[in-house]
This record gives sequence, structure tokens and C-alpha cells, in this order.
Amino acid sequence: MPAESQAAHQRRRRRTHLLLAGVAGLATAGALAAALPATASAESSQKHGGGHQFSRYQDVQLLSFNDLHGNLEPPAGSSGRVTELQADGTTKTIDAGGVEYLATHLREAREGNKYSITAAGGDMVGASPLISGLFHDEPTIEALNKLDLDVTSVGNHEFDEGAKELARLQKGGCHPTAGCYTDEEFEGADFPYLAANVLDEKTGKPILKPYWVWKKKDVKVGFIGVTLEDTPGVVSADGVKGLKFKDEVETINKYAKVLQRQGVKSIVALIHEGGLPASGSYNYNCDSPGAGDGISGPIVDIAKNITPQVDALVTGHTHAAYVCTIPDPAGKPRMVTSAASFGRLYTDTTLTYDRFTGDIARTSVKSANHVVTRTVAKAPDMTELISKWNTLAAPIGNRAIGYISADISNTGTESPIGDLIADAQLAHGKELDPETDLALMNPGGVRAPLTYAAKGAEGDGVVTYAEGFTVQPFSNTVNLQDFTGAQLIQVLKEQVSGTNAAAPKVLQPSSGLTYTLDLTKSGADRVVTDSIKLNGEAINPTATYRVATNSFLAGGGDGFPTLGQGTNDLVGSDDLTALEKYLTANSSAASPIAPPAANRITVVQ
Repeated sequence: MPAESQAAHQRRRRRTHLLLAGVAGLATAGALAAALPATASAESSQKHGGGHQFSRYQDVQLLSFNDLHGNLEPPAGSSGRVTELQADGTTKTIDAGGVEYLATHLREAREGNKYSITAAGGDMVGASPLISGLFHDEPTIEALNKLDLDVTSVGNHEFDEGAKELARLQKGGCHPTAGCYTDEEFEGADFPYLAANVLDEKTGKPILKPYWVWKKKDVKVGFIGVTLEDTPGVVSADGVKGLKFKDEVETINKYAKVLQRQGVKSIVALIHEGGLPASGSYNYNCDSPGAGDGISGPIVDIAKNITPQVDALVTGHTHAAYVCTIPDPAGKPRMVTSAASFGRLYTDTTLTYDRFTGDIARTSVKSANHVVTRTVAKAPDMTELISKWNTLAAPIGNRAIGYISADISNTGTESPIGDLIADAQLAHGKELDPETDLALMNPGGVRAPLTYAAKGAEGDGVVTYAEGFTVQPFSNTVNLQDFTGAQLIQVLKEQVSGTNAAAPKVLQPSSGLTYTLDLTKSGADRVVTDSIKLNGEAINPTATYRVATNSFLAGGGDGFPTLGQGTNDLVGSDDLTALEKYLTANSSAASPIAPPAANRITVVQ
């Protein structure tokens, strides 16, 4: 890899020599709440040559977050809130997020901690709001540099624009087609992106560094970074072309041995794959009644099979908040954390380093998630950064594209904003081909709600281009395909079967498509076949239906292989253009669009 730029090198030198400072009163997680070994205090007071006090144990602070997705400004609506579980069992909602506040929280947390590391669990970029996405996420990399991020794993969204663009974010340089956005050439990330399980198909080698070692005096901590093996299933084919994604556990275990041979015994895995806690509250105790009992999902099996040589796991992808201890293959509890998404939380973990063994005393590991509240002072350097990029984005972002009468949320099995997008794609499909019957939208492509309250000077109820971009940032095209009725029924059943059986992905339906989702049943039977109707009529298995989807779904993405089997393809405009046209045609200041009722799917629980 080329040598880092002089400016980046100087920043990293400054960071290496900063005396950082600490936070008191970390919450203790479940089974790892034990105190230091009884011999620690006695051994810490031993005197050695030269009259210097020797401490066997050194606390290392690990600050971490994940799934930022370029959210530099405070996220809107429910995307900018967290739920806190109160002592009496009730919950409290707290506004959270925004890098101006995240920077302040991280800097305050570091105060007094000479041994402090900041790491991330992937998806720092991708599916980003306009202020970052419009500039190919250069603003987010610049912000992460200012946050003094030390290391991150790649996530699936780091591949939205392909491996070459990811390499540019790491190394720097102007965008190959858009060029330079400012007078200064983009310098790239000061921190390493780790991609241990992402291989170049031709060379068989990782496309970026597989691991990285943090060192301070005699303390060494190794980091291994991976993304989910199923990244090709959740990213467009162009984004992962020429790449091979290996098993997370096998890869981490392989590089843990490599680090051990190099004398690095303290190891943290950064894994862009996650779990689903039983509660959505950020401070929920997922170690109740026992270690890891309150969490499910892919990270559980991954954690149970990663070698005990790894001391802690920083995870992501599911946008959930948890601090759990999941038993390793030896049956010993090991810390597994995730800090929700969009910069709303950060995790503060204490790793107690044993200088005698070079390893982490895992019975002393403590961790807790903390809210990035908006009650602290904004970090001036982040305010300046946001202002700079907003000024560049304003001519495009501030343009009004529609009007709404109330918040259009992105919560629920069927969300109002999901229905609105499906209706917009159906309308666009009918412009291309009047025979278009329906539209289906993947929930993962709906990135944010539309909020009634004005974000700037546009006024309440006004939808700006920037807000629309935040909802649909992928630039997928709207594609039309023909399917038989039998195939359409199969598509709906794939929402809750196959790769989606454990974590259903319920497609958002356009107006006129209705059916029942019976969650008391299992597998494909959860979609009640006899209930599937289009404009009140049962789907005819032998008839042909013209269906609009985005290009990602049309390629069979998100675990919908049948959608990749359509015929008579026709490609339309990008999905954001379809949404803009729909809002412009169907709303005005005098007659705004009301939130769809989200009643097309009847859910039985």
C-alpha cells in the first residue's frame, strides 16, 4: 500500500502522542462484572529497578460504534432516537446522533485515558444522506479522521460502489468521474479499513489489510476485521464483482493464529454481522437470565465458534444495541457489543491487559453503551465540516419536491414510507408501460422516514430533494418484468422462507396488492396463499403480471431468487426520480400527501 500522505502521517503522529482521558462509572455487563484477580493490587505495587512502580495490569479503553452510514447531521425522526429502559420497567425516548455530538462524547470519554482506542464495525459509508452521498462519502471519511478513528472493518455498504471506490476511500485521490469537489485533493482515511474475509478472485488475497495492531509502550492489541459472508446477497452484483467473501469464523480463527505467532495475544474481532436482542432498549440486559440468553441472530453462532484467543467482538449490521456475553467454544463468557446505528450510541469497553501474559484478563472486561445525546456542546470542527459540505450541496438539496401533511414513518412490518415508495414505482411503471400491475419495494432500501417538521428554512411539510435522497440514496433503477401468478406467489413466500426464514424481509406492496401474513405459522406457510389478491381479485397462477421493482431486487437480491427470473425487462429512471415525480404530481402546499394507512398486509400474531 502506498505511503500515507504527509498530512495524514502528521495527524496520526499527533494522535499517537495525545494524552487521552477516561470515563468513570462504566456499567458492568452480566457475567463479566467480576473484579480484577485478587493478586492484581499486590502485584501492581511491586517495585522494580530504578525506583519505578510496575503495574501488571493496564486498563485499555476501547470506544466503538458501527453503521454510521454517513449520518453527519442528526438523523431525522425515529432514525434519530433511542429507547432507554427505566428502572420501573417503562421506557423513555431520547433524541440522539449527529457527529458534532458524537465527537464531543468521544473526546470527553477519552479524557484521562492514556490507553484509548477507537474502533468501528463497518458500514461507515453507503446509503448516506445527501451531504455525504452526493460527494461519494468523502465528507464522512473526513469526519472519521477528525473523530480519531483508529480502525474499522468493512461492511456490506462499503461495497455499494465497488472495490475500486473502497480503495479510493482508503488511499485518497479524486473521484474518477466526478473529480475533485474542493481545491484540495481527497486524502483518504487516516485509519485502516480491514477486510480479512474479502478476497480478490484472481489473487486469492484480501483486498485490504486483514488485521492491524495497536501499540502503546509495551501494550499490544490486535484487530481482525470481517464483513458478513453473505455480502453478495445484500449488495448489487456490480459492487462485488471480482470478489470472494469467506466464512467469518474461519477467517477470524485463521488470523488469530497469525497474530499469536507474532506475539500479539490480545485480540478484538470487528465483525459486520450482528444479532437481535429481545428488547429494543439500548440498555437492555441481554445476559438475563444467563450469558447471552437475551440475544438471537447470526452473531450468536459466530461468537460461539470463534477461537477463545479472541477476547472481544465489536459487531454491527443489524442496527441493534446490545452488550452481551456469549460463551466462546470453551464455554467461557466473552463480550459482544453493538452500538445501534447512525451515530446514536457509542460503546465504552474496558479491556484489562495483563503485562505478564500479554493477554486480556477476560473476567475483568466491562462494557456499556452510551447515548450520543444532543445536550452537550457541538464540536466546532465538525460544525465547520458540515457547514462546508452543506454549502456545496445546498443548490441541489434545498429544492422542494413535494408536500406532506404529517410524518411518514419507516417503522412496522409494512411502513407508510414503504407503501409510498411502492406507489411511486407503480406510477412510474405505468408511465413506461400502462400494463404495469403492481410494485414491490425491499424494506432495506427504505433508509429513513419523511418528517413534517422543517429541517431548514423550507418550512413544515415541505419535502426537499435532500430529504428524498436520504430516504432513497442507492440510485437503483425502476425495472419492469413479467411474472406468472405462480411466480408472484412464490416471491411473496420468499419473504419468510429460504435465506429469509430466520429474519423475514417483508416487501412493501403498492396499492391494490393485499394478503395475510400469519406469524403463528412457520416458513412459507406464513404467507396465506388464498389471501393474496390484486385489486380484490385472487392471483391467477397461470396469468401474467407486470411487476415494477428496483434493479437490486430485479437481480434476485435480498434473498428473492424468483425476482431474478422475470422476463420482458424494461429499465426506467432511478428510484429517487420516480419518488420525486410522484410527490410533485400528487401534492402541493394546499393539498399535501397524507401518510398511507399501511393496511395492505394483514398481520396475524
